[in-house]
Amino acid sequence: MRTLLNIIWLILSGFWLFLGYALAALVMFILIVTIPWGIAAWRIGVYSLWPFGKTVVEKPSAGAWSVLGNIVWVILAGWWLAIAHITSALALAITIIGIPFAWANLKMVPVALLPLGKEIVDKP
Repeated sequence: MRTLLNIIWLILSGFWLFLGYALAALVMFILIVTIPWGIAAWRIGVYSLWPFGKTVVEKPSAGAWSVLGNIVWVILAGWWLAIAHITSALALAITIIGIPFAWANLKMVPVALLPLGKEIVDKP
């Protein structure tokens, strides 16, 4: 079932969201100082391609640097990506079939806004 959901997700919104994250990662890599944010953008972009069967958990080792890094991230790219998830969720919620995918988009908004200090793991 997860595979079917992921395939539908990929077609409806996953690919486009991945492109947004890839663009954010590319910009962050070009700026060199922001490479850690580029790595986070790429990691979440891959997660946005195939999200069903995975979950986001807090990293226990995350500290104050994650908080400061998340502030920079929100300013540079986080709010744009969160808006992309919300827009995609609104478009998907129009149909009954799209409602679970809209919900999945809304669950990804906090990760899009504050990615540092979080880890993407497989669901049991």
